[in-house]
Amino acid sequence: MTSQVDVTESTADGPPERRPVAEHDLRPQGKQVKQLDRVVIRFAGDSGDGMQLTGDRFTTETAGFGNDLSTLPNFPAEIRAPAGTLPGVSSFQLHFADHDILTPGDAPNVLVAMNPAALKANLGDVPRGAEIIVNTDEFTKRALTKVGYAADPLDDGTLSGYSVHPVPLTTLTVEALRDSGLARKDAERAKNMFALGLLSWMYHRPTEGTERFLRTKFAKRPDIAEANILAFKAGWNYGETTEDFAVSYEVAPATAAFPPGRYRNISGNLALAYGLVAASRQSGLPLFLGSYPITPASDILHELSKHKNFGVRTFQAEDEIAGIGAALGAAFGGALGVTTTSGPGVALKSETIGLAVSLELPLLVIDIQRGGPSTGLPTKTEQADLLQAMYGRNGEAPVPIVAPATAAECFTAALEAARIALTYRTPVFLLSDGYLANGSEPWRIPEPDELPDLRPVFATEPNAPDGSGEFWPYLRDPETLARPWAVPGTPGLEHRVGGIEKQDGNGNISYDPANHDHMVRTRQAKIDGIARSIKPLDVDDPTGTARLLVLGWGSTYGPIAAAVRRVRAAGGQVAHAQLRNLNPFPSNLGEVLAAYDRVLVPEMNLGQLAHLVRAKYLVDATSFTQVTGLPFKAEQLAGALTAHLDQLEAGND
Repeated sequence: MTSQVDVTESTADGPPERRPVAEHDLRPQGKQVKQLDRVVIRFAGDSGDGMQLTGDRFTTETAGFGNDLSTLPNFPAEIRAPAGTLPGVSSFQLHFADHDILTPGDAPNVLVAMNPAALKANLGDVPRGAEIIVNTDEFTKRALTKVGYAADPLDDGTLSGYSVHPVPLTTLTVEALRDSGLARKDAERAKNMFALGLLSWMYHRPTEGTERFLRTKFAKRPDIAEANILAFKAGWNYGETTEDFAVSYEVAPATAAFPPGRYRNISGNLALAYGLVAASRQSGLPLFLGSYPITPASDILHELSKHKNFGVRTFQAEDEIAGIGAALGAAFGGALGVTTTSGPGVALKSETIGLAVSLELPLLVIDIQRGGPSTGLPTKTEQADLLQAMYGRNGEAPVPIVAPATAAECFTAALEAARIALTYRTPVFLLSDGYLANGSEPWRIPEPDELPDLRPVFATEPNAPDGSGEFWPYLRDPETLARPWAVPGTPGLEHRVGGIEKQDGNGNISYDPANHDHMVRTRQAKIDGIARSIKPLDVDDPTGTARLLVLGWGSTYGPIAAAVRRVRAAGGQVAHAQLRNLNPFPSNLGEVLAAYDRVLVPEMNLGQLAHLVRAKYLVDATSFTQVTGLPFKAEQLAGALTAHLDQLEAGND
């Protein structure tokens, strides 16, 4: 399905071994090399400076080298925000290490600022002592004034306490491309490759992959490809020869972080797309995606459109309602129907989701959550659609909810959502978010025999218990309460489905009060019964004596787990549980909650999971919330956990 990168390969008599990543020694000659266990780098510039591409290339080479990693792309909603302004700043943060890590890092150790706006927008996140590489060519009086600098921060003491490397990136790039034949404006655009080459030298990243990438990307413009490669090499050579960079750094591969296997770097949206293709193959059903483009879900549509060879059909509809309507129609026809969207689109799709509940057909509704309400923050992350997924339909219309915890886990979440939908004949929500969708991490590519068998059983003959020879579409499986799925056109299986209430069993239209009560309760019982098929909630409580439980869901996993590590390292005892199934909850959740004196629920909303937990289990769960459009920081959560532990220790329950 895609190119793959070997990170570890199992050996017969020992731990995983690393493959060589380059043909030459990556260590700089004649300069000091320091060993580090982890680094956080942030590239920042205008949205037209290529920061996302630069970060992505550095990430790809880092994955190939064998480090564990986590990324945080952060970019404006505008396609091209005004150049040199604070709203137009785009950044890409990468955390990589020689051990397993969980987050993109709280603060950068290195900031690459391509202009004054990038410096001002990001300086508050940079701790004293960190390295700052600035493109001095862009620090003109006009550019400084545009972002509110009265004086040049490179000269007025603003950056005292930092290790500042002033580099005329634009001038050096243009000089390196002097003989390329490119106009100056075109040559300047390669300055991001100069920066990438410099950082690749600083951290001993392989170079061959980037050169191959550039030649492939610009295959129709070989002059542009070679110019970018020249700029990339010039950046590397600048680091090797200049006296300003006297030290380079080495972060060894994370040999012990990964079980043996074949790995690649993957983003949440890409993992989700691959999971949907895998679900289609494992179910034996053609995959149909009905979707309307919306940030941050559009990448799934883009990726799936590449895989027609796997029986994938993608339909870019004229609006959200048409997209889900087509997907539901495909499900009626016997396909694996999927629709992708974000919060505003879920609101528009709600009536059709209710119809899917009534029809009792399998349908995957994938919501890549973003900041709201309304248009809100299209490129920023949030977890504020939980209650909408839970209750956002008229009538009693229960829908199962699955939420992946990591970018790589989006693959298995897609398979799990498909399993529930196909087994129980129901629409299923999959709640990801912008943080998972755009961030990336290493993913072990599963072997085919590790994937679940999702093949459904279709109705093939009449089933009426009265011997009439008719097909009853609502005669249920006694174990799952799922109704039979009959592909239209199957001889003898003509039947009626629709949004008007149906008679249990034969499916005729019914306005009988008792029947409606029975059908409503049966549909709810079907969803409740899914709990028997999902894994019990796992609790990370090494000593078994913790009094504080941190309960999370979805993408809060990384920051929570990192914070728990910090607190335990300081001597604190805290337990952690992460929900992946939110409707129904795991069957043991009530028992888990009752085992702890205090339950803290961090969420990127105003307490939606805490609300559900309080209502269902009568537990006084405490919310810890944030709606900044950014993920939690581990230090921030560690402080909150410590404060709660101190209160428990003091007897303030």
